[in-house]
Amino acid sequence: MELRISAKNLSVSERFKQHVSEKSGKVEQLAHRPQELNIKVTRHQHHSSGSEDQVEITVYEPGHVVRAEARAADKFAAFDMAFGKLVERLRRYSDKHKIHRGGGHKNIGASELAAADFAQLDIKPLDVRVSVEEIAEDAPQNSPLTIRAKEFPAIAMTKEEAVDHMELVGHDFFLFLDSETGKNAVVYRRKGYSYGVISLR
Repeated sequence: MELRISAKNLSVSERFKQHVSEKSGKVEQLAHRPQELNIKVTRHQHHSSGSEDQVEITVYEPGHVVRAEARAADKFAAFDMAFGKLVERLRRYSDKHKIHRGGGHKNIGASELAAADFAQLDIKPLDVRVSVEEIAEDAPQNSPLTIRAKEFPAIAMTKEEAVDHMELVGHDFFLFLDSETGKNAVVYRRKGYSYGVISLR
């Protein structure tokens, strides 16, 4: 597994690199053939509260991307928090697939996922204040809004698989190609640990 560390608005010490390297063995134990572990550290300057470090951790493995992030007063604390979330996502995904492979169980539907596997997710409401500050930092002087565009290959999967992918990256939605209908669709998290699907005609 390749380990990559990048930083924005701060430098990364050898001590931090060593800390990350020591923890990375846990990823290799839990992930399914991980190819790359990507760590991105960003320092944010807030007018009222000073600086805050954000750590984004991404694991690339065949067919999956697992992601977690956290913010704290320093990069070590932020990394440890994000790493804890990442390990929990990897463990949950690994355990779920061991059950499916071992006992001939049928695939779990989205409603069953909501009632069982995802009932104890660590879900936090969006901090609108921070998001607005980030947009303001990134936006040009004369423009109040920045729109980022990303493009991904269309991968056919079931709605249940799309829910799995959404949970692995820690997002509230996931765009996919529905293998049952052949349509582009979005699975998203609703209130009360349930899920919805939006598709195009």
